[in-house]
Amino acid sequence: MTEASKKPVRSLQAITPGSPFRRLDVPPRLPDSSRRTGAEPLSDFRPSRRHADLGPDFFDVVAPADFPSAILRYRNQAWARRVGLDDLSDEAWIAHFARFTPLPGSFEQPLALRYHGHQFRSYNPDLGDGRGFLFAQLHDRRDRRLLDLGTKGSGTTPWSRGADGRLTLKGGVREVLATAMLEALGVETSKSFSLIETGEALERGDEPSPARSAVLVRLSHSHLRIGTFQRFLFLEQPEAIGRLVDHVVETYYPAIQEAEPAERAAQFFEAMVARVARMGAQWMAAGFVHGVLNTDNINVTGESFDYGPWRFAPAHDPAFTAAYFDEWGLYSFGRQPEALFWNLSRLADCLLGLVPKERLEAGLKSFGPALQDAFAEAILARLGVTPAQGEGEGAVHRLVGAFWAFLETSRAPFEQVFFDWRGGLASEPRAARSPAGEHYAGDAFRPVHAAFQAMRPAAGANLEHPYFAREKPCTMLIDEVEALWAPIAEADDWSAFHAKLAAIETMAEATGTRPLPPEA
Repeated sequence: MTEASKKPVRSLQAITPGSPFRRLDVPPRLPDSSRRTGAEPLSDFRPSRRHADLGPDFFDVVAPADFPSAILRYRNQAWARRVGLDDLSDEAWIAHFARFTPLPGSFEQPLALRYHGHQFRSYNPDLGDGRGFLFAQLHDRRDRRLLDLGTKGSGTTPWSRGADGRLTLKGGVREVLATAMLEALGVETSKSFSLIETGEALERGDEPSPARSAVLVRLSHSHLRIGTFQRFLFLEQPEAIGRLVDHVVETYYPAIQEAEPAERAAQFFEAMVARVARMGAQWMAAGFVHGVLNTDNINVTGESFDYGPWRFAPAHDPAFTAAYFDEWGLYSFGRQPEALFWNLSRLADCLLGLVPKERLEAGLKSFGPALQDAFAEAILARLGVTPAQGEGEGAVHRLVGAFWAFLETSRAPFEQVFFDWRGGLASEPRAARSPAGEHYAGDAFRPVHAAFQAMRPAAGANLEHPYFAREKPCTMLIDEVEALWAPIAEADDWSAFHAKLAAIETMAEATGTRPLPPEA
């Protein structure tokens, strides 16, 4: 019996709705004597094969594509340092991340992961890694957490469904820009680790063809997702769901692994509800629209990943969408929390055989409060403020409510307002000189100004940083993305792309969101 020959079962009803960036736009140089070629051991690299412990029901062993060429366009040196791969020569980097020579101690062959999922709320049992695979696992040298190196555009797999398994270079550039910007804005996101142009001409309907090709490698805490659980519910294999829960808890939630099985599964669900709520709150505070919030795009660590038709909203507009094919606005900016809640409800469906329904419903009810708490935290972090002495939670809620209402009613430039009022009233003179200054002079801003009275600059506000002497913040609107791509497409000129990454790095330095070094 094939996976597609069965129908989904049971549904729990919803209750409530150093520089990290290096310019590498030339063919790779030969390695010098100070950089590892890949043949010798990697002394700072902490490999893992943890995913293989799940067994062959969870993945297919696959082979990568054989690309005609490989030009290194981007390597994330800050995160390479965090995982002990920063000393690789460019030649060795290409060997591992375009030719997929195994990293010592991790998988000998890549694994294409199996999963199902709801796509725009329509169940699809024919999903799975169709143009990517899990290449390697490794540990963060700073916090020892397990990380995945997963690919996009690495060739066909049993789940490609007739597609070519490739990624356009433009798609890879867009993902690098998305992840760099989100990380700088304080969002828990996957990291674009490597982008290599691969020399193929691709036919695509959504961009001019033939399109240049690339292979992307992302660094993420997990590629297990809600759709992984859904697959076993669909196949009526409850024992596999139990094994998956045990694996996820032992690997990503070790603090709860000593609980009894039912309690362990319940606590996992509650922890994941909180993490997914945090992810949604961070998107909203960043003005970000993911675009494709299907259940196969929500992973078990509550980390944002897999960026296709993403957008940053120019202004607070609940109806703003990212995907041209989202005709009903299902995943619009303002509906993202609802979409995440719906997806968590589908995870609850999968756990009904392990956890009492009432406990799962209680877990779902915690989503709203968790979202509100995480949203307040994200707004205060972006504004660089904290309650003044003697002020408490009420002051925080007043500021967050007033600030968010002002953004929606005024339609002031989203990122500009956060930039202008970094540090609260300490930045009032600077805000008055802002291009958006007229928005702050009227009655609509008075509640925000009054709420700022109970706040003071946070310790990390960093208002003396040269970044805050600028007139405008670093932004990543769709017109800017297209402008960054144009010189690459027309003249293979990568200077604007790298200048933008440098600007994002400056913003991250100013706001305290740069990746920390591996040393404690």
